[in-house]
Amino acid sequence: MDVTTAFFYLFALVLLFAAFRVVTARNPVHAVLFLMLAFSQAAGVWLLLQAEFLAIVLVLVYLGAVMVLFLFVVMMLDIHIDSLRQGFWRHFPLALVIGAVISLEMAAVLFGGFRAGEARAMPDLPAVAGQVAQYSNTKALGVLMYTKYLYPLEIAAVILLIAMIAAIALTLRERRKDNKAIDASLAVRVRPRDRLQIVKLAPTQAPVAAPAPVAAPVAAEEAKK
Repeated sequence: MDVTTAFFYLFALVLLFAAFRVVTARNPVHAVLFLMLAFSQAAGVWLLLQAEFLAIVLVLVYLGAVMVLFLFVVMMLDIHIDSLRQGFWRHFPLALVIGAVISLEMAAVLFGGFRAGEARAMPDLPAVAGQVAQYSNTKALGVLMYTKYLYPLEIAAVILLIAMIAAIALTLRERRKDNKAIDASLAVRVRPRDRLQIVKLAPTQAPVAAPAPVAAPVAAEEAKK
């Protein structure tokens, strides 16, 4: 086993562990952090597979921006962990079946590709002055994305747009009654006559003076006798 294969298995094992902890973590913040770890390990696997552009995009876009946004959204939302975990074991068999089906489909695709033989050789590139022209993975990826895989790319973009709108809707939901936030729309629509309210109160009366004590001087005279 060479060094590249060892690093591949290392990244794969850490990736599987992080993905498992994303599902089983009780704290949503910890789940997001484990998801960031999974993305970083996936970027390492793509680097080993010579897909440098995808690895850089995964680190810069998902790990550097999207996951940080998810972390802030999770921390801002008023999430009750106990209510979210209700019915977990009731739906666990269905989730296990769906996960097994997805795993079998991925295994069938991967093993089908392995049985197809080695990867296609790089097409012959024109030689200039006795040297082979430089081949750009980024350019080839862009050509494939916007020609052969244009419709899947558009579907993925629509799904991401729906997810973004859903995240915004979650942050704009109604808060609890004990929240002290001010509704800006109500403050703008207020009328001048509603700012001041005159309330009639009973007139203030002077306190009644207490009567002077009489028994004290009589007791003093009896004490002198």
